[in-house]
Amino acid sequence: MALPKYTEPRYRIWHYTYLLICTSVFIFLIAPLFVILPLSFNAEQYIHFSDGMLALDPDAFSLRWYEDMVYGTKNPWGIAVRNSFQIAFFATIGATTLGTIAALGLSSRYMPYKALIMSILISPMIIPLIISGSAIFFGLAKIGLAASFPGVVMSHIILGTPFVVITVTATLSGFDDSITRAASSLGSPPTNTFFKITLPLILPGIISGALFAFVTSFDEIVVILFVAGGERSLTTIPLQMWTGLREQLSPTIMAVATCLIVMSTLILVTTELLRRRSERIRGITPQ
Repeated sequence: MALPKYTEPRYRIWHYTYLLICTSVFIFLIAPLFVILPLSFNAEQYIHFSDGMLALDPDAFSLRWYEDMVYGTKNPWGIAVRNSFQIAFFATIGATTLGTIAALGLSSRYMPYKALIMSILISPMIIPLIISGSAIFFGLAKIGLAASFPGVVMSHIILGTPFVVITVTATLSGFDDSITRAASSLGSPPTNTFFKITLPLILPGIISGALFAFVTSFDEIVVILFVAGGERSLTTIPLQMWTGLREQLSPTIMAVATCLIVMSTLILVTTELLRRRSERIRGITPQ
């Protein structure tokens, strides 16, 4: 009896070759992250691999830079962390609200010029950030919001909204409109239909978009350099890291970078779980 096609030797060879290529690419992409992690536990005053670290000597590792990150002199990192979370929080709310409304409008069969409107909405993702930063700065300066907290939040809303539009639009692409039509035929008002039927079904896409908007705001550095205008009270974590790299190369930066990597990894894992949940809701078996 002939073997199934996928068990033939040539297909097995291609399968393992494919796995090897994917593994190599994965290692190539994440290898720099494994360099940052041990450097954040460096016991020395400067960023470098000591002989003790290479020999896994316990005395070569220390938590002093994590302590400095929290209790350092004048605690500039504490101010940066507070600003980053506050700005990202309000920017996420604004981007999620605007992006969800835009995606719902684009999903309507009666919306004209969908392609043109979508290209305009996602343009902040395509235009180089240095151009976006200068344009946003001059626009905010015209209305007196440059170098202000509301101005920074507005700029991050602009950058985060495209991610929400894309994720929610992708979720709505598999949405069954017959459900809402059935609810309307049974006397349900549009508001009740949206909050009881539409919103729960597209919620995974909304949360995924919100997480992307949060990360975009939390990690943004180019636009904040324009909009903050050197205002110390608006310093965020990326801006503080940039300043630290220019003024003093402290291992504290490695500790902060490690925390950001862990946070980003958790957000990506959460996004993937939400994607799988959304597929299960739509009756698609995740690969």
